[in-house]
Amino acid sequence: MNPSLKRFSFKAMGSFCEIQIYDESRINAKKVVNKLGAEVSRLEKKYSRFRKDSFLSQINYSAGSKLGVKIDTETRSLFDHALNCFEQSNGLFDISAGVLNQIWDFKNKLVPTQSQIDEILPRVGLHKLSWKNSRLYIPQGMQIDFGGIVKEYAADSAAKLGRNLGVEHGLINLGGDFSVIGAQPDNKPWAVGITNPKQQASLMAKIDLLDGGLASSGDYERFFMHERKRYSHILNPKTGWPCSGLRAVSVAANLCTVAGSVATIAMLQEEPVAKAWLQDSALSHVFMDSKEHIFGVGLHPDN
Repeated sequence: MNPSLKRFSFKAMGSFCEIQIYDESRINAKKVVNKLGAEVSRLEKKYSRFRKDSFLSQINYSAGSKLGVKIDTETRSLFDHALNCFEQSNGLFDISAGVLNQIWDFKNKLVPTQSQIDEILPRVGLHKLSWKNSRLYIPQGMQIDFGGIVKEYAADSAAKLGRNLGVEHGLINLGGDFSVIGAQPDNKPWAVGITNPKQQASLMAKIDLLDGGLASSGDYERFFMHERKRYSHILNPKTGWPCSGLRAVSVAANLCTVAGSVATIAMLQEEPVAKAWLQDSALSHVFMDSKEHIFGVGLHPDN
């Protein structure tokens, strides 16, 4: 009996998620997918800033404490990745920038004053954290938010678990962030469509994935218009104001986590710098610029 494609969908991390694997038995496939879903759920519970019982909340509660907080190996690796991104982006990719959301009200479309921004900016800056062995010390008033990393990391973590459980052909999709567990049978790629921010029913590009991951970043899902000006939810941690460069970026890389970081850094940069950054990365990518033109390298743009 030949294995056939089995698909399972679920909600996690505030997103529609889907796991596809090839298996002879749907019952067996379901058991495997339940374990992969449990891994995604574990990471959501551990790193969600919306849960008071998460480890991330425990980290943030420790701000200003002289005792600090003990950090486990997994969390330390996320901090190390975030610090690497912080340095590569000259401080634009900053997991301590979440405090800016306290003054930017995207729900009620309220723009803060410059004085409100100036008051909160001193509480931003990943370089202000200090470590002593495995203990982390966060200055008073600062907060950490792994939102820009954890979904992509969860996709990679679920894919790794899938491989360990014997899955040979599978695709993890966590809200548009993808991680591959081996190509389809006969080394056939997984065809992934990237939504066009302008027209949700159409595609900006298609990409064939044999391995690695794909992640997207954009300002099209969360933004508001105020006095005919567009305000993106992607905030510049140096100025406290929304970024106004590229509209959307998708990147393919050896890991979904890497793809997501490259895409997010591109969104945070000024448009000419972002284009050069993507070019220099030598990774397959597609982006929509501020004039809503679509460009792709190594993908199949649909324009």
